[in-house]
Amino acid sequence: MTAAGDVRIVGLSELSATPVRARLLERHDRFWDTDTRSLHHPVWFHQFGGFGALAMDAGGEDVGYVLGVVTADRLAYLHLLAVRDDHRRSALGRRLCRWFDELAVSTGARVVQAVTRPDNEVALAFHTSLGAGAHLSRNHAGSGADRVVLTRSLLPA
Repeated sequence: MTAAGDVRIVGLSELSATPVRARLLERHDRFWDTDTRSLHHPVWFHQFGGFGALAMDAGGEDVGYVLGVVTADRLAYLHLLAVRDDHRRSALGRRLCRWFDELAVSTGARVVQAVTRPDNEVALAFHTSLGAGAHLSRNHAGSGADRVVLTRSLLPA
């Protein structure tokens, strides 16, 4: 558990996965402008929960979260990164990414990737501001479902 300011970041492995997932889905629209419920599969909270974290304010409210995993070939995949609407532009997204990056590096990851829709300007701007390169992947999510793969190094520059 790390604390800074009035928001603390807690690894999902320290929490009970089922109620956390239920709370985040219940408050989905405070975190997302599009419907991402299908991306919140229980496996991200149970089996991969050790690579996820929840940001909570001083009152214990959920204000952000990150879900991801590190593969056997040392690729860190950042599956979801969300900041509640009233905590955006507070650097919380960057803090959550830093938490994930540090954990990924500790497990041997050298690269982190995220995937988004080509029209998701906010995600594209955020990840490129962290140094990610963007690559359009045609039919990445099925026929006609292009995605942008954002890749950045976790090695020191």
